[in-house]
Amino acid sequence: MKAKSLYDNYVKNNLFMKMILLFALITTVTIVTFSYFMFNVMSESIVRNELENQKKAMESVNSYMTRKYESVQSTMLDVYRNESLSLHLAYFLQHPFEDYMNYQLDQYADDTNIDLPKGLDYFENKLDGDPDIENLMLYSSERQFLFAYKQGHVTKLVSTNAAHSYIPDAMALENTMVSVPNAWVRNAIDQQDPKLYAMRVPVTDKSTLKNLGQLLVYFNSDRIKNALDSYKEQLKGYIVVLGPAGEVLFDSSDTYYGVRYPYTDQIDSLYNTAMLEQESYVTTLTQNQAGYLVVGVAPKAEVAAAYAGLKRTIILISAICIVMVLLVPVLVVINFAKRTNKIIRFMRKVENGDLSARIQDEKEDELGQISRSFNDMLDELSRHIDSVYKAEIKQKHTELAALQARVNPHFLYNTLEVIRMRAVSQGAKDVGEMIYSLSVLFKSFVQPKGENTLKDELETSRLYLELFRIRYKDKLSYEIACEHGLENRRIMRMALQPIIENYVVHGLEPRRPDNHVRITVSSVEERIRIQAVDNGSGIEADRLDAIRQSLDAVEETGESFGLRSVHERLKLLYGADYGLEITSTPGVGTIVTLEFPNTEDMQHV
Repeated sequence: MKAKSLYDNYVKNNLFMKMILLFALITTVTIVTFSYFMFNVMSESIVRNELENQKKAMESVNSYMTRKYESVQSTMLDVYRNESLSLHLAYFLQHPFEDYMNYQLDQYADDTNIDLPKGLDYFENKLDGDPDIENLMLYSSERQFLFAYKQGHVTKLVSTNAAHSYIPDAMALENTMVSVPNAWVRNAIDQQDPKLYAMRVPVTDKSTLKNLGQLLVYFNSDRIKNALDSYKEQLKGYIVVLGPAGEVLFDSSDTYYGVRYPYTDQIDSLYNTAMLEQESYVTTLTQNQAGYLVVGVAPKAEVAAAYAGLKRTIILISAICIVMVLLVPVLVVINFAKRTNKIIRFMRKVENGDLSARIQDEKEDELGQISRSFNDMLDELSRHIDSVYKAEIKQKHTELAALQARVNPHFLYNTLEVIRMRAVSQGAKDVGEMIYSLSVLFKSFVQPKGENTLKDELETSRLYLELFRIRYKDKLSYEIACEHGLENRRIMRMALQPIIENYVVHGLEPRRPDNHVRITVSSVEERIRIQAVDNGSGIEADRLDAIRQSLDAVEETGESFGLRSVHERLKLLYGADYGLEITSTPGVGTIVTLEFPNTEDMQHV
């Protein structure tokens, strides 16, 4: 109940509190929604930027390994281009080592070119020229031996006879250009460093195109990290280089050396997400020639840490914006509320009868205008009250005068009745009828009913026409027709009498025996139309124009007073679309038409 009371007092019945709450809700929702979308857009941009940095680092790794791959390929191409070196290598791989040494001595004696490397020294120079190479080996598939070079000018000739070693089988099965070092070869040359990757090139006899063996080079995987030096600060997660079977050739995190990468089967597309050690972004880059795959793994949590500061910043800025956007309007609304409540207090004073209350507000805004309008209204109300008091006093005097004057009509009726009876007793029945009609007309004028209907107005017209019919000895005839159902429609008083009087005074010709006037009442659309059609002398065109102009004249001219009165009252009561319409043809007659709305509750006078 207490909560409901607080709601009724401070929210339900308080427009300004509703405005503040609504504005606060709209503002908060708008800013929070905008901040949410802005955070999403910016965080996605940061994620894309982080993944782009990772991809650049992967491209640097790929570029490094491609160079190593191409250097191994170019080593054999250079051998094939050098005829002497090619012959040395072919002889070496097809003969026992002792026979090759004798062959080499004979060649050195005959060869006069001292600039070219002699025999296998070429490969030793390659090893010395690239510190990234850990081992360089020549394998003879025919003689089944392995001649290994090692940094520090250490060479070793290892017999790999199939009866004592699995190396020939391993060499025959190796069909990829890049892979991890073979375990049997590692043992044979006593190389147990796990951070190595192998690149191999087949050695072919130029003359017979027979495969003689392989050139096998072991590179130090740690040296690949040199390609990532410029990305250390930007790189998120780690980068691995995988062989065709998922073996780890390089791992920037030093975690997966010596084993198959456990998530190889989950890596299938560029910029994909996968659940590895944790949910991560996975980027792949394939080297088609060498057959290895560069994989970049960026844990989502680690990438999210890059925009954690952005999230806090956006929340802080949003909070400040909400406070600032709400504070200023709230202060303005509170000020308006105070001024509005002040106006309400003064209104209640006036409601309690204190008409001297005035609002003091000099500002030019809407509330200031309302205050001044309120003060003006009170001033006008005071003046109106004064005038109403005076009018009431005047009304009392008028009612008193009317009460006193009620004696006069009774005297008039009694007098007319005495005259009528005298005329009847003397045989003047027509005079008696005229006096009777006149007496009834006086009664309708002096003692009007509360309402005036078409039936009353038409009866008054009939009595008036009856007076003149008797006056002119039946030289005047009339006809009154009213459409059924319209008799009880309200109409203003004295609407037809001035029209009939105008005909009797100006249109009726006493010498004619057939003077006739027809009054019809009909319903046309949403209007009631009354027409008075006579066969009188008509109106000349100039005179008709003058009459029409006098009806709408601003100042009274004294002409056609009766018609002008009817015309003006129709416009005042029913609007500017209503009034009299007069058409006339000289020698034929005149038609006077008036219309008013066909409604049950029209005003009347």
